[in-house]
Amino acid sequence: MSEVDNAELDRMLSQAFDAASKLYKERGFQRRVGFGKKPALVSVDLANAWTRPGNPFTCDQDKMDNEIIPGMQRLLEACRANGHPVIHVTTAYEITDRNAPFTDMGLWHDKIPVDVVDLADEELWAIDSRIAPVKGEYTLLKKRASSFHGTELAGILRANGVDTILVTGVTACACVRQTICDGIADGFRTIAVKEAIGDRVPGAVAWNLFDIDAKFGDVETVDTCVDYLNNVAGKQAAAE
Repeated sequence: MSEVDNAELDRMLSQAFDAASKLYKERGFQRRVGFGKKPALVSVDLANAWTRPGNPFTCDQDKMDNEIIPGMQRLLEACRANGHPVIHVTTAYEITDRNAPFTDMGLWHDKIPVDVVDLADEELWAIDSRIAPVKGEYTLLKKRASSFHGTELAGILRANGVDTILVTGVTACACVRQTICDGIADGFRTIAVKEAIGDRVPGAVAWNLFDIDAKFGDVETVDTCVDYLNNVAGKQAAAE
């Protein structure tokens, strides 16, 4: 889309959000879940198949290179400096033959090309080198949209006393959204980090963040989240 088209789309979405906000507020939506005492960063599918060009799953490269990756770098710096857990989530499949009698793709390959993310090709599902995991961080392999569905994520978070998850990654309309929905359903304070979430489709990020903020979590900026990560340990110690 051209810059003019994007500007018109932004204008139309803004009008729709204003009208929807009024309805939501009248009906008791858009409440705040807030930040808790023990955060973790959950980064969803910021692997090469999504962050680099040339793949069916490739997301908006301008936003990826100029907002999402720099935002993630700031969040990682704050987590690493303060000892907050980081979980890098990626997706890949071991049996990618669509005609195989048994596969770990479920029926998702009948809708989208998950068969291209082959577990045998580590470069595809490896976390982007610009935000690569360091020692002490966990990389979780999922098979479904949600990072919680059929994985050990909730158990790992609870075992480490985590009550707040800062969620980043792609895509806003699918894996990020489903992770946030399952996160709040499982009892975690869910924070969507505004500038560190992307998609392939124009308008998908804005709409999904608006709707998430109304129903499933709080949308907060990178600046706000970094400030929280840098100060939450001190606030917790003062409270104790």
